[in-house]
Amino acid sequence: MVFQQKRDAEGRVVSGLWFEELTEGLVVEHAIRRTVTETDNVLFTTMTMNPAAAHLDADYSKGTEFGQVLVNSMFTVALVVGLSVPELTHGTILAQLGMDDVTFPKPVFVGDTIRVESEVVSARASKSRPTQGIVVFEHRARNQRDEMVCKARRTGLIRRAPGGAA
Repeated sequence: MVFQQKRDAEGRVVSGLWFEELTEGLVVEHAIRRTVTETDNVLFTTMTMNPAAAHLDADYSKGTEFGQVLVNSMFTVALVVGLSVPELTHGTILAQLGMDDVTFPKPVFVGDTIRVESEVVSARASKSRPTQGIVVFEHRARNQRDEMVCKARRTGLIRRAPGGAA
């Protein structure tokens, strides 16, 4: 038996879903989970020029209400979106159009393992681009204690299936 991989019009292998497959209400539980490391937090925080002691200074952080270093929330949202890519948009997204309604109900700490599920909130054909559609995703991330640590909506410009077949 030969496994038939999904390919775009140029023949490249894709794992994301075509616009036609992203129907409103679709919920995807993403297979890949990720444990956040101290290196993740320090590199991201310093690369983005954020000097906040809450992200970089363990001694300072011991004296806060959390008692430990907080993972940079911008890293958290980037990780959440990244974890969704293989099943949703790898090879099928053309552009990230926006992000809104981003919340962080609970903090993320070094050592937390993040898992994500995504829901298609809306999907509509593009008026100006007949081979594409606009999809709004809601990403919901939880830690190993099943606490919601991030919720975000993002809008993407997604390719239609080559030849109209999904």
